[in-house]
Amino acid sequence: MGSAFLLFAGGVNALILPVRGEAEGFTAASLGLLGTGWAIGYVAGCLCTPALVARVGHIRAFGAMCAIAAIAVLLSLVLITPWVWIPVRALSGFCFAGAAMIVESWLNERADASSRGRVFGIYTMVNLAATTAGQMVLTLGDANGYFFFVLAAMVYCLALLPTAISATTTPRPLTQVSLNLPGLWRNSPIAFFAVLMVGISNAAFGTLAAVYAARIGLTLNDIALFASIPILAGALSQIPVGIASDNFDRRKVLVGITVFALIADSLFLFTGVTQPLLVLGFSALFGATVFAMYPVIVAHANDHAEPGTFIQVSGGLLLVFGVGSIVGPTVAGFAMTSFGAASLFAITGTAHILLILFAILRLRTAPAVTTENKGTFQAQPLARASTPETAALAADQAELDADQPPDDAPASPAPRTDHTE
Repeated sequence: MGSAFLLFAGGVNALILPVRGEAEGFTAASLGLLGTGWAIGYVAGCLCTPALVARVGHIRAFGAMCAIAAIAVLLSLVLITPWVWIPVRALSGFCFAGAAMIVESWLNERADASSRGRVFGIYTMVNLAATTAGQMVLTLGDANGYFFFVLAAMVYCLALLPTAISATTTPRPLTQVSLNLPGLWRNSPIAFFAVLMVGISNAAFGTLAAVYAARIGLTLNDIALFASIPILAGALSQIPVGIASDNFDRRKVLVGITVFALIADSLFLFTGVTQPLLVLGFSALFGATVFAMYPVIVAHANDHAEPGTFIQVSGGLLLVFGVGSIVGPTVAGFAMTSFGAASLFAITGTAHILLILFAILRLRTAPAVTTENKGTFQAQPLARASTPETAALAADQAELDADQPPDDAPASPAPRTDHTE
């Protein structure tokens, strides 16, 4: 319940800011910096929350995160200027990462070997439904008023109630990961590079999709659909993508879906389409591809990770995704300010072209993973809605048992020695 309220409020907040900012005449560059601020706060939250929780406890930390998130939303209403919204959005990213890690730690503590997969699946579906509902609620009112800001703040406060009155025992300490770039690169160069490009692409779209939709003349209802349909399409496409990646070289599957993403980029960039049905159809193709890439990348990286480094690899890649999320909205925002709304898809398309080229290079120089060394594809929630604790929740019991390196072992991921990719 706490997670559902958290994601619902986050969905409202993430969409009302660019919609209201566009109505207030903010530049696309300043609105892009909202996404950059959120990503900076998110990465900081993933890194700092474990120490905070160790000092004050899960319940106090979670309550503080939700309360500060509510204050941040209301501050965005009181002071409507991008120079306030950008740092406040960073504060929101920090609070979201911290609160989500605490929720996932609680679920991870309660799940056992027989229920872990079911718990993770339900948790993922609840978050997807809550995020979508939060975005779609904007169709019920006027984005130029105060209602949606107040609604988001109220729901953030509701999010802390289930935890505050819970009588369950305090869970174990949170999962800690470090941003070990050399270790992640050695483990799998293609996973490292691909997740960086996907962070650039997905964060640029996630931050500025509403701005693009507003500038081509879509109504508020259509803007909400334009932001929500890609998320739903990405969730559904993980089923066939996962089957394909378990049966074929994951790198080739990644190239294939990235080619389709590039087609979607090109449709937006070169057709100049403004008819709502076509725009929404193109957005479904875009979402079905870009939001299915991250799970394939994580699965490929974990195919190469030594036993005992599953959570470190997954959590580290998530932080690299966060680094890409810092870059993408900034570059796309300035491009849209200088060259027009469609240049958003020039940025996402460039990221996809670079991903394809690097993947082809790795296909030519590194062997594929053997069947016996491949793990099973695990569907993932949106990367921007995930934390390092998500990796622990998504792991099965065997992976958790193996993910206990000896006290003198390094915490960073180590590459396998039986292949070089």
